[in-house]
Amino acid sequence: MRELASRHLGKLVATVALAVTGAAVAVAVGLPDDGGGAGGASRAGAAQQDAVAPAGKVEAAPAEGDKGVGRDPLTDAEIDRAENLAVRNNGLRMKARDVEGDRGPQHLSTNLTEIDPGLTGAAAGQRRADVVSYDYKSDSVITKTVNLDTGKVEDTRSDQGVQPPPSQGELAEATQLLIANKLGADLKSDYKDATGKQLTKAEQLHLSGMVFRKTTVAKVPSGLTACGKHRCLRVVVKVKNGPWIDTRALVVDLSDRTVGRLA
Repeated sequence: MRELASRHLGKLVATVALAVTGAAVAVAVGLPDDGGGAGGASRAGAAQQDAVAPAGKVEAAPAEGDKGVGRDPLTDAEIDRAENLAVRNNGLRMKARDVEGDRGPQHLSTNLTEIDPGLTGAAAGQRRADVVSYDYKSDSVITKTVNLDTGKVEDTRSDQGVQPPPSQGELAEATQLLIANKLGADLKSDYKDATGKQLTKAEQLHLSGMVFRKTTVAKVPSGLTACGKHRCLRVVVKVKNGPWIDTRALVVDLSDRTVGRLA
């Protein structure tokens, strides 16, 4: 990936090209009205984007049971049960730290466990969930396999150097650190240009993003060399009902709560 050399990191851009775990994702961005023919196209595009589909008859979703069957997706009740069991009576709630430094691990995801071919009989038919979290105290990914039928945690795995996709909570915290950092000055400036308001909270933006992987850039600044062991994110931000703002060159290290800039 070529080095980024943009002087103004917060410049509103027409297209953002980003690498997401090895796959390229193109993000289309609408430019503000420049007063000419292109402005009319922008207004038409915005109108199309903001258009609301005609009202129609919407059927109510079927009632969701407390427990799924077979390979059915996890129900809300099963997800809550799995997440509660994963941190109950095992010390993880007291020992681990989340992205804000509070007690307990940072929850990342809860998914139906893949079928274990070694299980047979009644055990093979039991429903299990993998609860994945991140412990910022040890920089470890913790995966707990919970048997939803028995209520037992059947397996616990701890891995370092593994970086699953970020949660919304992590993206929000990374953005808050960016706003508070001097390297976020251009982001705040462009937000004010777009809205006339001050940017003070992550909640003012639509957020997405990805884990920063050092192999995607030609030169890694000294302040970002721990990324991979540390939890480092690149945040993609969009003004609500407005344009995207380019923050591609900024990387937030959530483990040591610092912000770095790619060359």
